[in-house]
Amino acid sequence: MAGSYRVESNALRFEPQFPLEPGLSYRAVIRPDQLPNGSGAAAPVTSVYQSPRRSATPATLVSRVYPSADTLPENLLKFYVHFTGPMSRGNIYDYIRLRDESGKDVELPFLEIGEELWDPTMTRLTLIIDPGRIKRGVRPLEEIGPALEAGRSYTLAIEREWRDGAGNPLKESFQKVFKVAPPDREPPDPALWKIEAPQAGSRDRLAVIFPEPMDHALAQRLIRVAGEPGGILEGKVSLEDQERRWIFTPDNVWRRGRYQLIIQTTLEDLAGNNIGKPFEVDMFEGPEGRLSTTTVKLSFEIQNQRGEK
Repeated sequence: MAGSYRVESNALRFEPQFPLEPGLSYRAVIRPDQLPNGSGAAAPVTSVYQSPRRSATPATLVSRVYPSADTLPENLLKFYVHFTGPMSRGNIYDYIRLRDESGKDVELPFLEIGEELWDPTMTRLTLIIDPGRIKRGVRPLEEIGPALEAGRSYTLAIEREWRDGAGNPLKESFQKVFKVAPPDREPPDPALWKIEAPQAGSRDRLAVIFPEPMDHALAQRLIRVAGEPGGILEGKVSLEDQERRWIFTPDNVWRRGRYQLIIQTTLEDLAGNNIGKPFEVDMFEGPEGRLSTTTVKLSFEIQNQRGEK
């Protein structure tokens, strides 16, 4: 087998170049006569290793799907599907269905690309709805129609036959039922956000309330908190209230003073609209009115409790 050898604490360690195949037996042989200063008469030493078999019991589930709201815009851009364990790569669209209220499959709703959009742990899949079924004035929308239509109900269905990373089917199928609202073509406006600041001396949560849901994955990554000198604060980020409420819990206590939310303008709402730039851009219009900066900053203040100085 291809791999590398090294000596550690009087032991010879072998690391294979590729993972061992579950369920197979492997034989290791060491020949003392070939070691430095080895005895020419020493017989080879053999050891057999049995690699653990894959579990044959289905255990992986779809843990959640974002957006979590039960009403989504007609021009929804993407779903995030989270699993409780690593999944297998390849042919994913054989196991995903988008069905209308009559139970009929929507024709080719997703952008089916060869490079499947998995996170490094293979536990989160990004499903992008075909932009050609969203943007006005393009052929797929005119000839086939939108993937989602306002006023109707749909089901995102994930079939149990989908195999996880161990080769087992999912423990059970999954469905997300939702209604469709009119399209959203307005870019997010941070000036409309409400900041609920905690008090100094605590590790209470900072909350930012959006007037509409934000993209779950991007909102966790593209909004940061900075102190007055400009350093980024470390802490935990989460979203609540169907992605309308952004929560930051600092690693250290809040100190009295001025702070900033630093928001990258590539942040998206559910329809893929960026800050200062709608997803559905008219190619005949100039860039006037769009933001030229990459970040937007919102200031807030942390104060002492009443009576404290």
